Amino acid sequence: MNWINNVVRPKIRSFLNKREVQENMWVKCPESGEMVFYRDLEANQWVVPNSGYHMKIKARDRLANFFDEGAYSELELPHVAQDPLKFRDTKRYTDRLKEYRTRTGNEDSVIAASGTLLGNKVTVAVQDFDFMGGSLGMAAGSAIVAGLEAAVRDKTPFVMFAASGGARMQEGILSLMQLPRTTIGVQRLREAGLPYIVVLTNPTTGGVTASYAMLGDVHIAEPGAQIGFAGARVIEQTIREKLPKGFQRSEYLLEHGMVDMVVHRHNLRPTIGSLIGMFMKAPAPAGTDIVVANNNVSLRDVVVAAEGDDDLVTAPEAAHAE
Repeated sequence: MNWINNVVRPKIRSFLNKREVQENMWVKCPESGEMVFYRDLEANQWVVPNSGYHMKIKARDRLANFFDEGAYSELELPHVAQDPLKFRDTKRYTDRLKEYRTRTGNEDSVIAASGTLLGNKVTVAVQDFDFMGGSLGMAAGSAIVAGLEAAVRDKTPFVMFAASGGARMQEGILSLMQLPRTTIGVQRLREAGLPYIVVLTNPTTGGVTASYAMLGDVHIAEPGAQIGFAGARVIEQTIREKLPKGFQRSEYLLEHGMVDMVVHRHNLRPTIGSLIGMFMKAPAPAGTDIVVANNNVSLRDVVVAAEGDDDLVTAPEAAHAE
């Protein structure tokens, strides 16, 4: 036998058999243009390290970063009619739903879950902008209401992470009906003497801003988030004036009293945990640091202002009243 048959020939690397590079290995920062390694960005909770730009984060990633040790239980959400209006534009509405369910792994744009935050039980709802722009339809509205009802039943605070482009046009008036539905759900939570904390992320607009996103006891915004009802271009065309720089951004709204504080994503856990502890009169864990953007307003000032509201009664006070 020829000796060459017993030798393993080395593979020649060429452009014909070179390894393919993942398309999403690097992510470009929309603000600074910086290229960030995907895994580094994911480990940093989707905040660009140098510029501090807060990118959109998936709903389950946010839940895992928010709850203690990343442990939580998703709530069973009600089923609603899929396409009551038989809507069709360039494709059928049912086909769009199937597409986004496959893409995101979610049934709709809202996920509700329960778990603990700094040792305190809490119920949370998160809007996923990847699912049809986080639009508010019947399924999303029902999920938020179910989360609020679970909070009342379990006597826990409720935290809402809002991220939406507004109402879902494919459901027409049925989408707009979710505005009063969720408002009533928030009112029931308030009547039970339980705190409602809203975190406004980028973007929070349209019918969501016109309902549950602006009914919280405390409103927290992530840095640089766009928050408003109508778009800036629509407003400029209506009033025929140029809007100021940074209009509808978190920092601008903080200066004008529309939000209570602007908090970096890394500081949301201790900030909300301490707020819940003060609202529920539970001791905060030692070593909890609170960092807010507005140095002129302390965290306790925010809580005192909320407790001064006649509509808000803390849980221990409600129990004493009974």
